[in-house]
Amino acid sequence: MRPINELIQDHPIYTVQRDQTVADAVRYMAEKNVGAVPVVKDNRLVGIFSERDVITRVIAKGLDPSTVPVGDVMTTRIVVAEVNESHDSCLQKMKTAHCRHLPVVSGERLLGMVSLRDLLMMDLDEKERNLEYLESYIYTIPPGTAKKYTTNH
Repeated sequence: MRPINELIQDHPIYTVQRDQTVADAVRYMAEKNVGAVPVVKDNRLVGIFSERDVITRVIAKGLDPSTVPVGDVMTTRIVVAEVNESHDSCLQKMKTAHCRHLPVVSGERLLGMVSLRDLLMMDLDEKERNLEYLESYIYTIPPGTAKKYTTNH
């Protein structure tokens, strides 16, 4: 099982601050093409702000995105992944927590963010590699075996 740190290597971390307005955060998320961002205060993870938060906590309640701070509507019950966890463990955490984005940390330090799509693609890649290995094992005659069959018949 591959560790989650393989997914976050060389990927930038996009974050927003608690006091940014929802409108500013949404524009930033659209610019970066991400569905959720970690919310930080003094470089410490304090929440997650997602598209779902915008819909359920801002739009559905009739709040003004240009005046509401992210800190008032972000998700504060955060589930995180440690940098050395396997992608299977992260998938299980996301399934249990019913979330689609997972901050990756080392201790209290935010190292990155992974999405359900990232983890499923990693899972699919691993399954494809295993399938290729099994197919090559099945369809390749091991060394010395062909000689044994020709001399016995």
